Amino acid sequence: MSLFKETYPKDELPYDKFLRLGAGSLSDAELLAVMLRTGTRELTPIDLGREVLKLAGERWGLLGLHHFTVKDLMQISGIGEVKAVQLLCVAEIARRISHMQAKEALTFDQPKTVADYYMESMRHRTTEQLLVVLLDIKKRRIGEHVISVGTSNATLISPREIFICAMREEASFIVILHNHPSGDPTPSRQDLQVTQKIKEVSDLVEIPLLDHIIIGDKRYTSFNQKGLL
Repeated sequence: MSLFKETYPKDELPYDKFLRLGAGSLSDAELLAVMLRTGTRELTPIDLGREVLKLAGERWGLLGLHHFTVKDLMQISGIGEVKAVQLLCVAEIARRISHMQAKEALTFDQPKTVADYYMESMRHRTTEQLLVVLLDIKKRRIGEHVISVGTSNATLISPREIFICAMREEASFIVILHNHPSGDPTPSRQDLQVTQKIKEVSDLVEIPLLDHIIIGDKRYTSFNQKGLL
């Protein structure tokens, strides 16, 4: 029996549409409706799905789920704690699937594979975050640390903290990454200046900086690829 037959005419049932045509045939609102399962007296599940998308805004769509808290979603009439948790768990499942797929191709000599691996965990952040990845002599990851968290358009990068981590864990190489919440990964003047300082320290302590990668919205900039190191 369909989950939606009490509230939908036959040709609008997302569940039945899925069985007939597959998940790819469903709109974003219909996908959310299948997850939400029920609506309210005033709103069908698809209406609730549309309200979630409206809250996310045109820029983010379904990706907006990554920016919400349970409290944010519960602002929508008809979405209680259980529905909010379900939606956020689905978003987390999607993030982890993407992360696992990217991990198989991860090679720290290839900036695109590094950007792909960290893309989903960094591009949705609303503030800048600096991450240092520590590598052994064979350029295999032995650790990673968040060095600093900044504002919506800046982060405080400390070469000292980066190399304290690197020396403590006996890293042979490092890669640093940070995100631009604007979605544009173009390096700022400060990015260029700070990266040069980190490069100078890395040469001094003989722990080479392989790359600095800026994560944008499905885009990235590799200082190595751009010849900026």
